[in-house]
Formats: sequence, C-alpha cells, structure tokens
Amino acid sequence: MSEALMVSIYVFVLATFVGVEIISKVPPLLHTPLMSGSNAISGITLVGSLIAAGEGHGGLSVILGTVAVVFATVNVVGGYLVTDRMLKMFKKDARRGGGAQ
Repeated sequence: MSEALMVSIYVFVLATFVGVEIISKVPPLLHTPLMSGSNAISGITLVGSLIAAGEGHGGLSVILGTVAVVFATVNVVGGYLVTDRMLKMFKKDARRGGGAQ
C-alpha cells in the first residue's frame, strides 16, 4: 500500500474516533441546535464531494464522490428539515392564542 493511502486511512479512522467521542459527550437537548448549526459545514462537505465526483481521476474516485454527494445532500436536507420542525415548536399558534406547550 502506498504511504499516502495509509496516511489517509489513518486520518479517517482518527477523525471517526474523535467525532464519535465528541458527539457522545453532547447532552441530548443540544443535538438539534448543534445539528442546525452544522448545516454550513455540511454544505462545504457537499461542495467538496461535488469536486471529488467531477474531477474524473478514475472510476473509484467518481463512485466515491457520487456516494459522498448523496450522503452530504441527505445530511443538509435532513438538517434543515429538523431545524424547521424545531423552530415551528416555538412559534405561536394562532388558534390557541399562545406558544407551544
């Protein structure tokens, strides 16, 4: 295996471990606000995956880039849907004359 591939695998495994450790320490009440705040980062991931898929360096690169585009798109759209739903919980309901209970 090439040295560059080994370094890439090492960085991926380390990033996965650190990400799981960070997310597991976040209280459940903060997950939704953090997810809505991370939509900008997911948008950057989407742009990067589009670039990776469009470079056309090889078949595997295009396939992995396309998979990354799909996952990043699902992440961005899901994040905005959850944020919208969360914000609707805090809007006043005209029928009841008050806020969410």
